[in-house]
Amino acid sequence: MEPKDEQPRERAAALALAALGVVYGDIGTSPLYAIKEVFANSDHPVPITADNVLGALSLVFWSLIVVVSFKYVVLIMRADNKGEGGIMALMALVLGQQRVSAKTKRAVVIFGLFGAALFYGDGVITPAISVLSAVEGLEVATPAFREYIVPITIAILVALFMFQKRGTATVGVAFGPITALWFVTLAALGVAQIVDNPHVLRALSPRYAVGFLMADPMLGFLSLGAVFLVVTGAEALYADMGHFGRRPIRLAWFGLVLPSLLLNYFGQGALLLQSPAAIQNPFYLMAPSWALYPMVALATAATVIASQAVISGAYSITHQAIQLGYSPRMIVQHTSSARIGQIYLPSINWSLLGCIIFLVLLFKSSTNLAAAYGIAVTGTMIITTAFAFIIARQEWRWSAPKALAIFGGLLIIDVAFLAANSAKIQNGGWFPLVFGMVVFTLLATWKRGQELLGHQLDAHAMPLRAFIDSVEQSPPTTVPGTAVFMAAQPDRTPHALLHSLKHVKSLHERVAVVTVSILPMPRIEDTQRLAIERLSRRFFRVEVAFGFMEEPDVPAALKLCHEKDLPLDPMQTSFFLGRETILPRVAKGMTYWRKKLFVAMFRNAADAPGYFKLPPNRVVELGAQFVL
Repeated sequence: MEPKDEQPRERAAALALAALGVVYGDIGTSPLYAIKEVFANSDHPVPITADNVLGALSLVFWSLIVVVSFKYVVLIMRADNKGEGGIMALMALVLGQQRVSAKTKRAVVIFGLFGAALFYGDGVITPAISVLSAVEGLEVATPAFREYIVPITIAILVALFMFQKRGTATVGVAFGPITALWFVTLAALGVAQIVDNPHVLRALSPRYAVGFLMADPMLGFLSLGAVFLVVTGAEALYADMGHFGRRPIRLAWFGLVLPSLLLNYFGQGALLLQSPAAIQNPFYLMAPSWALYPMVALATAATVIASQAVISGAYSITHQAIQLGYSPRMIVQHTSSARIGQIYLPSINWSLLGCIIFLVLLFKSSTNLAAAYGIAVTGTMIITTAFAFIIARQEWRWSAPKALAIFGGLLIIDVAFLAANSAKIQNGGWFPLVFGMVVFTLLATWKRGQELLGHQLDAHAMPLRAFIDSVEQSPPTTVPGTAVFMAAQPDRTPHALLHSLKHVKSLHERVAVVTVSILPMPRIEDTQRLAIERLSRRFFRVEVAFGFMEEPDVPAALKLCHEKDLPLDPMQTSFFLGRETILPRVAKGMTYWRKKLFVAMFRNAADAPGYFKLPPNRVVELGAQFVL
């Protein structure tokens, strides 16, 4: 497989088209509601004057240039973890830096998990607000559709999530051309209005943005919360980088997405300068009356696609969290045999759908949802900026003044957006924050619970060397074949091995104690996959390594053992695993309610044989009980 940034031009162009249908749907549908929310916000509406329109457009322009183009597309996408993006991949990259202190790494873990949780928090809002805002165009055509907006929205969302099992590649191929048409239409609508009022292009000058903020500092500050809606898809863009690669995403952004967005925003501004009453729905009112229903259909298709960016990003981040040990095992289906990173997680898919339907029923309109949108993703953006600063200093070898000047400036912008969005908390912004805190609690509880369980297993485990010595002194009955005992620690005797010997009174002629490690890098070459050590005539220690974006297929990895003098045919091998039953109790280490939560998560995790791809008819599980 080629490195992701070295595809042939034809391949990069094809991936850029597919990326339109997966990566840019979120940020590409912001024109449906962003400008409207700046001037029609019920709490702090901005008067529609020439100076205010030009000032708001200038803020929109420079936000897209600085936050999306410069920060994410140019800078942050350089901080990829061997092609993978997103807050979890970035956290793993920071933790892999040798010159980062242990104290800093602990803080990085906490903030990384919190950033991922906040991404989920705003992620559930994107499909709801996007599809609602498109379907609401039917109200512009006739008020008779008003009572059908919510049911139609829910039906569209259900259909989208049912389609996910076909895979990112299939979705991208189907959605790419539609999204390309959407962006071309955005540009055409904008150009038609700009031609009638070219005066609006003066907003390209930053002095209009500064003048807007200075004329009424409080109103300008609060308006930043609505202006931020134009950049909310940037974090999803970074999280989806592993699906398509850096080059196709950059090509699509600078070649089509950015110009189309700017033309449409400026077109809406030109319309408002000419007809302030169009603030009712400036996006749809840009279109001629005969094109209204086709525009609603195209916008609905585009907003369905917008949801895809968040869904794909949620899959990627969840998969990374599982592999890095911050989430229980889940069923992960790889939907492409040609490209790593295209995955489908059924449990995440249906959980997201349930939360999104709840949101649609709770808020009922895009305007109400806009009040909740943006607050959480600004927190993720701040954490991403801080992590990128560490990478710039440690990996890119930037000087302190250069890194502080660039990332310090970006951090000031992020904090300004966060402060402006904080005004939304009482009007709905509480939801993504509460949702994010729930996700953070789950991630942190799982990690801490695994640590406590590891301590219990270590306390009851026998050193592997001591066990081998005792077996060599009093050899049990030997049966032909090979037995693989899965172990959490390479130097500890698996309790399944102890129980097997205790009850069966025999051992196989070859015993391999296999430990699986997930390393903080996306993928590992087969030449580095295995480490085999012969401990005695009978016993072998095998350490198997996978990257955090790889499927942990243990039998496939063990087939490589024959290259290292350990003949091992997975279909002629017995796999022994421990199955732990955990009982929570009031004790130190973690609060009792979190222990109960961990136990519930542990019981509902995907089973180890299926997760490690072990052949079902070759697996033996031996139980043990532990008090946490």
